[in-house]
Amino acid sequence: MKRFLTAFIALVTLAWGWDLLSASGAAGTLNPWAVRQHALTLTGLWSFSLMSLAMVLATRPAWLERPFGGMDRIYRVHKWAGILAISLGGLHWLVEMSDDIIKAVYGRAGRLPKDGGAFLEAMRDAAESLGEFAIYALLAMLVLTLWKRFPFKLWRYLHKVMPVLYLALAFHAAFLAPLGYWSQPVGALMALLIAAGSVASVHALAGWIGRSRRAEGVVEAVNEPAPGVTEVVCRLNEAWRGHRAGQFAFVTFERFEGAHPFTIASADRGDRRITFQIKALGDYTHGLAQKLVPGQPVRVEGPYGCFELPSGKRRREQVWIAGGIGVTPFLAWLEALQAAPDKAPEVDFYYSVRRRDADPFVARLEALCATLPSVRLHVLSSEHNEKLSAETLRERGRHGRRAEIWFCGPQGLADKLRDGLRRLGMGGVRFHQEAFEMR
Repeated sequence: MKRFLTAFIALVTLAWGWDLLSASGAAGTLNPWAVRQHALTLTGLWSFSLMSLAMVLATRPAWLERPFGGMDRIYRVHKWAGILAISLGGLHWLVEMSDDIIKAVYGRAGRLPKDGGAFLEAMRDAAESLGEFAIYALLAMLVLTLWKRFPFKLWRYLHKVMPVLYLALAFHAAFLAPLGYWSQPVGALMALLIAAGSVASVHALAGWIGRSRRAEGVVEAVNEPAPGVTEVVCRLNEAWRGHRAGQFAFVTFERFEGAHPFTIASADRGDRRITFQIKALGDYTHGLAQKLVPGQPVRVEGPYGCFELPSGKRRREQVWIAGGIGVTPFLAWLEALQAAPDKAPEVDFYYSVRRRDADPFVARLEALCATLPSVRLHVLSSEHNEKLSAETLRERGRHGRRAEIWFCGPQGLADKLRDGLRRLGMGGVRFHQEAFEMR
């Protein structure tokens, strides 16, 4: 994610720098007013480019899943592109407000003349007002996004105004960009960003995001295998394309609540039935078993994600690690392998739980692994002070640095294992992790 965003910002900066270097007399205009103008255009270009990227990624472009490594990573880039865009937009606004300071200290000497006629000046005034309103709204949205206690349901509805704010910013960028931009590579880049972001905004406002991947169905069964865990079986219509073990979907049980991402905890059996194991982690999922009833309509959008069962014989040692409800993709993997046990890879599968006897998935995992001799299940119970560490992985490992880890569980455990592996000199380990966040 960091490398992609760094490369994207570098590309935008390069386009801006090309225009700066090709402008006649650029070297002789480095007075405070010129510096302010350059800072204004660069911060504005950074902010608008990142906001355009965020808008495009918000449409859930499935064709980008492979390059990015999954829809969870696309959403991560979307989130941080938005945060950076709004932060840089705030910086852009501060640069704009610096004119009074420069005027008071240096006077008006060297102030750059405005280009364009009366019509363009009128449009620029309107664009400036729209941009100022948009940045205030976006800064407020950023605060609510980072404030995790703000209810997700309210945040989701507020977030729907983002396409409108983007269109206001597109108008702002199009009319306030220097006229010289449009004959330079930076102008071509801006035109591409405006077009892509505007199409994405219209796509979002029309409710077309994920439309081609939606399937309607009904809730077939609802169970509560353990306190705080709800098992939901859904039967979908012919629009469902099937899924690969380990993928997730956006599920809507209630229209006004909206869609939530849940991992599909079952293999694709070809009957358009899918199972979700949902842990109570928020306001909506608490008491979900009491809210749902068999026969209730459901909408499922997907499948998405690249956290898939490794195919073929791999040279690297396979290590699967699950913590709590993170076991769901591995349930689907093990179920999918039942049809072809001979294709199962050599795996050490670690499942961390609080209490082994009370866990709703241990018996199911043991039954599935019993038919797969190459999958060695290790259940670690924190009640008995059994904790997974990088040292444990090294001691039980068979191929050392060539290990390939597939992890789904608490972020704290993932960070601990990554740090431990680096400390032990096992930085060559491939660490696959799904890190999906809606906000």
